[in-house]
Amino acid sequence: MKRNILLALLFIATVVGITATHTNPLGSLNPGMGKTIIDSHVHVAGLGYGGSGSFVNDEMRNNVRFPFYLWAMGVSEDELAQHGDRILFDKISSAIAASKTVGQAVVLAMDGYVDSEGQLDRSKTQIFVPNEFVAKEVKRFDNLLFGASINPNRKDAIKRLGNAVAEGAVLVKWLPSIMNIDPADPRYIPFYQEMARLGIPLLTHTGMEKSFADARDNLADPLRLKLPLEQGVVVIAAHIATTGVSEGQDNFERILPMLRTYPNLYVDISSLTQVNKLGYLKRAMAEQGVMQKMIYGTDWPLQFFPLISPWYHLANISLKDAWQVSGIRNSWDRDVALKTAYGLPDEVFSRTAVLLQ
Repeated sequence: MKRNILLALLFIATVVGITATHTNPLGSLNPGMGKTIIDSHVHVAGLGYGGSGSFVNDEMRNNVRFPFYLWAMGVSEDELAQHGDRILFDKISSAIAASKTVGQAVVLAMDGYVDSEGQLDRSKTQIFVPNEFVAKEVKRFDNLLFGASINPNRKDAIKRLGNAVAEGAVLVKWLPSIMNIDPADPRYIPFYQEMARLGIPLLTHTGMEKSFADARDNLADPLRLKLPLEQGVVVIAAHIATTGVSEGQDNFERILPMLRTYPNLYVDISSLTQVNKLGYLKRAMAEQGVMQKMIYGTDWPLQFFPLISPWYHLANISLKDAWQVSGIRNSWDRDVALKTAYGLPDEVFSRTAVLLQ
C-alpha cells in the first residue's frame, strides 16, 4: 500500500512539479525575515583541480552516486578541470545571492579517515576537502562562511582547531561514520575542552549514513555525543538522528531525551524533507521542546528531484502550498518555503545566527 502511494506521488511530482512554469515570490510562505537566514549545512567536494587539495577516492569515484552528486552541484568534471574546484563556491554564492530568504551559508570542509597513528589514510578517505581550501575560497564572498573539519584523531588536532578559528571558522563538522571518529572516546576530552573554551560548535552527523560507499553507522549513535556535551561543547546533531537504529532502538527515539537533558544540544533540520525521511519533520515538531532546539540547514547539494519534492508532503502541507513551492526555482527559497509550509516558526530559521555569534 505504502509503495503504491509513493509511486503515485512520484508520478504527480513528475507531471506537475517538474513541468510547472508558474513563478511565486514566496508569498505567504515567506517567513517574513528577509535575507537573514543562515544555512548551517552546505557541502562542497572537489577533485584536486586548481590546486584545491581536495579528492574523492576510487571507491567513491566508481560509486553510482558520484555522477549524481556532480549533477546536483550543477557542475561537470570538465568545468572543474577548466576552472578549478573553486567554481563550486562561485555557484553557491550566486545562488545564495539570488535567494529572497537565505543570506549566508556555512560551507563545510571535510577531513578524512585518520588511523590510530594519527595519519590520514587516503585509501579509506572517501572524500577530502581541506580546511585551507574552504577558508581561502569563502573569503571571496560576503555570503559564505567557513565550516572547518578536524578529525580529533590527528596528533595536532588542537593546533588545527586553533588555526581554523583564527581563519574564521564558525563551527566544526564531523561525519563520524566515514571519518573513523568515536565521539565517546575519552582521548578527545582535551579537544572538546578547547572547543568549549573557544566557543565553537560541533555539527556532527547522527543516524544512518547512505550517501557514501561505506559507513560505520554505530559511530553516529546520538548517545555517543554525551561526552562532548558534558565537556561543555555546543553540539548540533545533524538530521535529528533520523534513520537507523542503535542497540535495537530507533536513533530518533534515542536523541529525544538528550534534547531535554542537555541545554547545549541542538539539532539541524537538513535533509528532513527527503523522500526517505517523510514524516520525521512533523514528528519532531510534535515532540515537546524539540522545535526550540532546531536550527536551519539544507544539506546542499542534496536538494534535487526525485530526492525532494513538495508533492511528497501532501499529508502535512496543503495542495496550494505544494503548488506554490513547486514553482520556486531557487533551491534555497524552495527549501525554506517547504519547511515554512510545515508551520515552523521564524525562530527556527534565525537560530543559526544566534548559535554562530
